[in-house]
Amino acid sequence: MTKLKGFHHVAIICSNYAHSKAFYTDILGFEILAENYRAHRDSYKLDLALPDGSQIELFSFPGAPKRPSRPEAQGLRHLAFKVDSVSDFCDYLRQKGIAPEPIRIDEYTGRAFTFFADPDDLPLEIYQD
Repeated sequence: MTKLKGFHHVAIICSNYAHSKAFYTDILGFEILAENYRAHRDSYKLDLALPDGSQIELFSFPGAPKRPSRPEAQGLRHLAFKVDSVSDFCDYLRQKGIAPEPIRIDEYTGRAFTFFADPDDLPLEIYQD
């Protein structure tokens, strides 16, 4: 039987392409793999990657509806990123003007985690590796 090997990418549709591009590259440190403007859709597609190969496809679509975030809706809830130190990464986020939620401890694993939001209020999690 063929088995899944992992995630290739996660797709995100943003409301402000320039703002989200700067957030994911300048603040979160994603590398740009490719950037394409699709005139027939008036849409950008930005392929981003982390050092381990994890990728995000960042799209801009004019007039895309807002994503329900709170109260929690059915479907994909959040993206979680591994970090060496949740506390250190929270300090880094605060230096960049981003307010993470208070750090919590996973009751099952004993590892630290917390959430913060991207420019479109997409919940992002950092989880102690």
